[in-house]
Amino acid sequence: MKRLVVIVIILALGGTAGWYYWRKKESAATQYRMGKVERGDVLVSVTSTGTIQPLTQVQVGTQVSGTIQSLGADWNSVVTTKVVLAQLDPALYQARVDQDRANLARSEADVERVQAALTQAEADLKRTKDLFEQKMIPPSDLDAAVATRDGLVAQMKVARAAVEQSRATLRVSEVNLAYTTIKSPVDGIVVSRNVDVGQTVAASLSAPTLFVIAASLKRIQVQASVAEADIGRVFKDQVATFTVDAYREKRFKAAVTQVRLQPTTVQNVVTYTVILEADNLEEKLLPGMTANVTFEVERAAGVLKVPNGALRFVPEGAQEAAAGKREGGRESRGRVWVQGPAGPVAVAVETGATDGSFTALKGGDVKEGQEIIVGTLSSTKDPAMNNPFAPAGGGRGGGGGGRGPR
Repeated sequence: MKRLVVIVIILALGGTAGWYYWRKKESAATQYRMGKVERGDVLVSVTSTGTIQPLTQVQVGTQVSGTIQSLGADWNSVVTTKVVLAQLDPALYQARVDQDRANLARSEADVERVQAALTQAEADLKRTKDLFEQKMIPPSDLDAAVATRDGLVAQMKVARAAVEQSRATLRVSEVNLAYTTIKSPVDGIVVSRNVDVGQTVAASLSAPTLFVIAASLKRIQVQASVAEADIGRVFKDQVATFTVDAYREKRFKAAVTQVRLQPTTVQNVVTYTVILEADNLEEKLLPGMTANVTFEVERAAGVLKVPNGALRFVPEGAQEAAAGKREGGRESRGRVWVQGPAGPVAVAVETGATDGSFTALKGGDVKEGQEIIVGTLSSTKDPAMNNPFAPAGGGRGGGGGGRGPR
């Protein structure tokens, strides 16, 4: 029995020794994924999406109701302020104009009639005064003549007011008649037509939109929605670029012209509308396109930069030292690792702006083109798969590392 126990102990010690030897060999065989210190630009940016709109867009409606008699423009028509976009049936409004002109003529005739009566009353009053001075008539006759004259003076004022009222009514009718001819208010291009010949349009509290005209597509604006977490880094005159799905290979330049203060909340997400303007001389950008906007927050040009993975990488056994460096150090201090004769060697660096993939270096003992460690590569043969003492699914992952090609 004792002999059996001794044999089991010897086998266990042998297995432990074998496992230790395998771990030491595997550690010595660790391969590292390398990167390089490069020189280039690092751009810190804010991204958002938006919609392309004409810089000036006019909705053309109608101020009178009627039936569309004819159309003078269609989708994509280039128009000027002299072009007739649509003609409403003017018959009803022409009849009102004719009626108001007749009313005006009658009012003017009333003025002439009252004027004639007033002239006669003035003459009668003069004769009555002469007779009264000669004491040939009683005072009551003089009073009656005066009253008649004053009454006609009042009638003259009423008649003249009626003329002005008729003229005003005629002007309204003439304006409404003119409104039946709908002309373009601006020079531009028709981007939307919402009516057809024979359709009846009704002008009520809000004028119906018949056409939408873009004043020009040579210059457009982008209405972008920026999250509240990023709006503090967006400001007027800021440089930005954007792309559209129709021209994925081309990046368009723009500038911020307005940061609107009115927030928009959708499902507890707060965004702000930012307006950008851009040239569109080739008119490739069309209204309604979705723009993927990049706002330039900071740019470090022609600086040394390292992959962010190199700053995150920590070789096995160096975690505690690295953590202590981060806790007690400055945020701009970091370290990268280079391959030395005995293994990875830490090199202190001073970091700057980052674009999410690369970080600019403000200082440090590294040179352009120098190779640095960005992660580890898995061994081509994994002994842990054949080790009975290894936990299920066992394998080794390194800080900042990843699985290499098989």
